Amino acid sequence: MTATQGKQHGVDVRDLERILERCKLELTPVDEVLPNLFIGNVAIAQNRTHLKKMGITHVLNAAHKKQGSIGDQEFYGEVFLYHGIPAEDSSKFDLSVYFRPAADFIHTALKKKDGKVFVHCIMGMSRSATLVLAYLMLKRRLPLRDAVQTLVKRRAVFPNRNFLNQLLELEEQLQRKRRFCPLL
Repeated sequence: MTATQGKQHGVDVRDLERILERCKLELTPVDEVLPNLFIGNVAIAQNRTHLKKMGITHVLNAAHKKQGSIGDQEFYGEVFLYHGIPAEDSSKFDLSVYFRPAADFIHTALKKKDGKVFVHCIMGMSRSATLVLAYLMLKRRLPLRDAVQTLVKRRAVFPNRNFLNQLLELEEQLQRKRRFCPLL
């Protein structure tokens, strides 16, 4: 989708980047962005003791098997349920193929009694934030602009432009579907 196409629906990449740039928060190792939903960096992800103290039950790694990102189900054992997505923070990577699986993982975890989800990449700014935004759009039915505004109130995030365009495409798909089937 081009920026012009996105603008037809009231928002384009530049609008989203302006919202992200207005965030006054400092980047921290981890933040609770919604009740029981956390975004953070790889250092927190690799500290199982800290995750346990936080009450984390599920770990979603948006940098699975990437340099500097250790983690798989064996690493987390029986204490945490793990889901890895081998995403690259690049202008070419198609993260959109993982939007639904990631949203389903987060949604299922949060529905569990005492479920707490930690979503991370390397810094906790782009890949992980994009997957949480997709979750907000797919499962919480938030428009992209509202999802971004919700997130920047709680964490300094900045998805790359490629990922923002993929989220705009998701928004367009959801709008089309909801036009024809409002209960979706």
